[in-house]
Amino acid sequence: MRKLVYYIATSLDGCIAAPDGSDPTSGPGAFWPFSEDYVQHVAAEYPETLPAPARDAFGISGEGAHFDTVLEGRRSYQNGVDAGIANAYPHLRHLVFSRTLTEAPDPAIEVVSTDPLAKVRELKQEDGKDIWLCGGGELAGALYSEIDQLIVKLAPMTVGSGTRLFGQATPFDPAFFTLTDSKILKSGTIFLTYAKK
Repeated sequence: MRKLVYYIATSLDGCIAAPDGSDPTSGPGAFWPFSEDYVQHVAAEYPETLPAPARDAFGISGEGAHFDTVLEGRRSYQNGVDAGIANAYPHLRHLVFSRTLTEAPDPAIEVVSTDPLAKVRELKQEDGKDIWLCGGGELAGALYSEIDQLIVKLAPMTVGSGTRLFGQATPFDPAFFTLTDSKILKSGTIFLTYAKK
């Protein structure tokens, strides 16, 4: 069965974006640290998680190593649209979960307005590579019980307050994971891979 993998960058204090949910990597409010070794590691190990403009810049094409499907919440998707990128991941099956978006600006995007849990359970039964939960925090919170693996890109920074790793409304429900891999970059970012017990 395919796994749902929450592959996400987070600060030491558990935030994935600013309080308003804006893109932490680009635009006027960008604050996320990008080091050369970070970009090289992602390009080498997780090339399918780079958005299309970055893949083009690196000369990356073809299938990904881990994922063939990406899931995004409405606000995460909107960050790309606001940056002029209607489909940041045209090389993946791209689903956007929203109750308000009726049609995406790119026809390849699948807009899902139904229950995220039911949709993910359906996706897991299909053939293919694993499913990448890209974000944001609210969608991760809604899919909390279905996450099989965490790949946390732990940045050497704190932000104080912001969009939490699993949003604000996730109920208290301890889940336990086993560390299966780790990679410490010289710049200080640590890639931690955990499998749910």
